[in-house]
Amino acid sequence: MSLRIVLVRHGLSSFNVEHRIQGRDDLSSLTEEGVQQALAAGAALADLPFDAAYSSPLQRARATAGHLLNAQGRGLSSVVEDDLLEIDLEPWSGLLRRELRERFPSQEAVWRTAPHTLELRRSDGSTYAPLPELMVQAARFRALLLERHGMALEGGDQSVLVVAHNAILRCLMLTLLGLDASGFRRLRVDNGSISVLNLTCGPGAEPTVQVESLNGTAHLGEPLPPRGGGARLLLVRHGETDWNRQGRFQGQIDIPLNANGLAQADAAGSFLASVSIHRAYTSSMARPRQTAERILASHPGVPLTATSGLVEIGHGLWEGRLEQEIAEGWPQLLADWKRAPQTVQMPEGETIHDVWQRSLATWSTIAASLDAAETALVVAHDAVNKTILCALLGLTPADIWMIKQGNGGVTVIDYPQGAAGTAVVAALNLTSHLGGVLDRTAAGAL
Repeated sequence: MSLRIVLVRHGLSSFNVEHRIQGRDDLSSLTEEGVQQALAAGAALADLPFDAAYSSPLQRARATAGHLLNAQGRGLSSVVEDDLLEIDLEPWSGLLRRELRERFPSQEAVWRTAPHTLELRRSDGSTYAPLPELMVQAARFRALLLERHGMALEGGDQSVLVVAHNAILRCLMLTLLGLDASGFRRLRVDNGSISVLNLTCGPGAEPTVQVESLNGTAHLGEPLPPRGGGARLLLVRHGETDWNRQGRFQGQIDIPLNANGLAQADAAGSFLASVSIHRAYTSSMARPRQTAERILASHPGVPLTATSGLVEIGHGLWEGRLEQEIAEGWPQLLADWKRAPQTVQMPEGETIHDVWQRSLATWSTIAASLDAAETALVVAHDAVNKTILCALLGLTPADIWMIKQGNGGVTVIDYPQGAAGTAVVAALNLTSHLGGVLDRTAAGAL
C-alpha cells in the first residue's frame, strides 16, 4: 500500500515578480499569473482525489491551495501547518536580489554555493543557521504525515496534497530521501510546479520512498522548466517493449519497441519538438536508438551518437525470464535484488556497481563536452538512468529503487556552473505527454 504525496509550489507572487527575498515575510501576494498557475495545477490533478490537503500559513501558499482545490471541485479545503512555513531569512526579507548582492556579498555567495553553511543574525542579536533549521522543520512535517496517514502504508492507498514554498519543499524532499542539507542546490522547484513522491511500507517496517516525478511544469504552458544557465541534458528512458509489458527481465538482449513504445517515443518527440537540441546520444541497443530517432524527427541534422557505456544492466541468466521464473530458480538472490540491489551479482551478468561506473563515466564525458548554450539528448535504460540520477542527487547504488523512470519519461539536468559544478535536477520523469501528471506507464522489468 502507498501514500502518494503531491507537492505544489505556490504560484507566482508579487515578490517573485519584483525579484525580492520573501522568506517568511507575508507581504507578498499571489499575482494574477500565480492564480492561473494554481488553477492549471488543479486542472492537471483533476482526476486525483486527495484524502487530505496541507498548506503553509503564508497567504501566497494558502491562496494557491484554495484556487487549486476549487479547480478540482471536490469540496476539499487545506489544513494550515506552521511546519510548512518558508525558510527564515529575516535579515534579508524584502530586499531586492541586487540589493542583497550589494549589501551582503559574502553571505549571498555562501547562500548560492553552500547554503547549508550559511549563518545569519536575527534582530535580537542571536545567530542561526536557516537551512539546518528548515531541515528540522521538514522532519517534523514528515513525522506529522506519517502519524496522520501512516495507515495508508499498511491498510490502503491515500493521496495527500502539500502546497508550500521553494525551500521547504526542497528540504522535505531531501528529508524523505534521507539526504542532508548539502543537497539543497541539486533540486529545483518552480512556481506552480507539481512533484510526486510515493511512500510504501509493509507492516512494522520503515517506509521506502520513490520519486515519481519532480518539478513538472507542462500544465503551465511550457514543456520544460526555463533554462537556468549553463549546459542542459535531457535524459529519456526508451519506450515500451513487449518484454516490458510482459514483465520479463530484458537487460542486454536487444528487444525492439512495441507499438505502444513507438507511440511513446513519438509523444516524447512532440513534447520536445519546440526545444532546441544540439547533440544526441543513445545506448547502442535498438530500443533506445528507436526512441532517439523518433524524438529527433523534429530536429533534422542533429547528430546521434551510440555508445556502449549506456547499455542496460546485464542480467545474465535472468534475461528473458519472468519474475516468477526467477523466484523459482534464485529466490534469495531476487529478494536481495529487491531489498539491497547493491549486494547482488547477477548470475553470469553484471552488478549495479558495474552499471554505475560505466554510465556515470559516459554521462560525465557527454556533460563535459557541451558548451554552456548547448542542449544534449541522452536516451538510455531504466537501470542506467537510475544510477545517473542517484549519483547526481547524492544517493548511492543501494538507492536505485528510490527513482522512477517510466518508459518515455523525460528528465532535465542543468549545469549552471559547468560540468565541474553541481548538477541541478531541474525536472525528473516528466510524463504529461504520455497521458497526465502521474506516471501510469507499465512498470515492467529492467
